[in-house]
Amino acid sequence: MSSLLPRRRSFRSVTVAVAVAALATLTACGGSSSGGDAASSDSESSSSSAFPATVSTKFGDVTIDAKPERVVALGWSDAEVALALGVQPVGASDWLGFGGEGVGPWAEGKYTTAPEIIGTLEPEYEKIAALKPDLILDTKSSGDQERYDTLSKIAPTVGIPEGADAYLTSWEDQTTLIATALGEKEQGEELVSSITAEFKKYADANPDFAGKTITVGSKTSEGYGAYVEGAGRVDFAESLGFKNNPTIQAEAKEGEFSVSVSKENMKMLDADLVVMMPIYIDATEISDDDLFKAVPAVKAGHDVVIDDKNISSAFSAESPLSIPYALEKVVPLFQDALAQ
Repeated sequence: MSSLLPRRRSFRSVTVAVAVAALATLTACGGSSSGGDAASSDSESSSSSAFPATVSTKFGDVTIDAKPERVVALGWSDAEVALALGVQPVGASDWLGFGGEGVGPWAEGKYTTAPEIIGTLEPEYEKIAALKPDLILDTKSSGDQERYDTLSKIAPTVGIPEGADAYLTSWEDQTTLIATALGEKEQGEELVSSITAEFKKYADANPDFAGKTITVGSKTSEGYGAYVEGAGRVDFAESLGFKNNPTIQAEAKEGEFSVSVSKENMKMLDADLVVMMPIYIDATEISDDDLFKAVPAVKAGHDVVIDDKNISSAFSAESPLSIPYALEKVVPLFQDALAQ
């Protein structure tokens, strides 16, 4: 789907698309290889020694007694994080509507067996139970107590982290939570370090980004909205040196990842760089909109309307697999717009 944000009841929560998903089978890091290999045996032994593992979440500590073999990944990009750690979920939610295995081109080939597709905002609990999971990942979702209670009756469930709000789990916390639950804490730390270094590489190569204000937003059939600090797309931009649009940030409300922008207040979007994504609409509904074109930064050419689904999805997925792809594709767009 071209939806980039979890759907809520108003644009402040933005109309996001939801879809179905899928991701499948087994675990990795030697789990699918034959047991005769000494390195594989060492890896399995090391992984086994990580259990029981305890993960702290908003809903309390969750203990996983043994290495999970049947993982269901329901939260936004939870499946991609598991795949990055070498584990193939038997079921997962496809928040960005890729179809197929539920992942973008940056994660192609990570599955040996296609996963079971599970709904997003309203997961089919019976379908999840039928998969007989020994671990459920829901680290980046609504953080709803009823949802968690229902899932935890099926299998140990790792929900959103302590202190987090709905859909505002950072990629670092998400990776750490999932890596710990899968017995791959050290690999998770290496992933976080690697991605952090990748951001630094691009930031160092683009010193002009430092301190520039940026608006990262989207438009749906309901209107315009812009993201606030804590939302993945803003975190991405800030990791490159940008500063979130202070006018937008001043409107932020606790627990919300975006603010709505009315037709009368379109100048709120103005910043050194304006980046917009269409959700369930054609990109021309942004680029051809006279109100949008009247925003000073847009009038000066300092705007990017991301109309390529793979690029916008990579920018939105914010997983250890998608971030390098997004950096490669998005940074040149930022460079070109600022150079206008």
